[in-house]
Amino acid sequence: MRFATLSLAVVATFACAAGAAVKPEAAINYRQSAYNLIGWNFGPLAQMMRGKAPWDAAEFSRRADRVAFLAPQLLEGFPEGSDKGADTEAKPDIWKHMDDFKVKMDDFVKQSKLLADVAKGGDEAKMKEQFKQTAAACKACHDKYRNEE
Repeated sequence: MRFATLSLAVVATFACAAGAAVKPEAAINYRQSAYNLIGWNFGPLAQMMRGKAPWDAAEFSRRADRVAFLAPQLLEGFPEGSDKGADTEAKPDIWKHMDDFKVKMDDFVKQSKLLADVAKGGDEAKMKEQFKQTAAACKACHDKYRNEE
């Protein structure tokens, strides 16, 4: 029992130490990967919203669930010092205004969760309205904190 407790403590210590020393390139890769996954799932939702793809409530719900799962993981990809390094679209203002950035990220998390919850109900009008709210939360962050060149 003592060995198991000690082993767990050692593993936890190394895990914390490893998390604290994230290289900027690794953080940038992490967040870009998460954003790519969100885009992969958000894009088809937008296509349905614009009438460029057939409306499919089950597919909409499946993709909304994925976005809601990924959204809370984004903030982890912005540790201090990851404003420099590999090619990034993140503006340095993120780290200068981290409290505001977190508020915007929290809103995106909240809106994407609401989107997934509303989508489970299958009401197309409610799904479309919540999609607009989720997209607006996404845009609020992009407008202020992303270089889209």
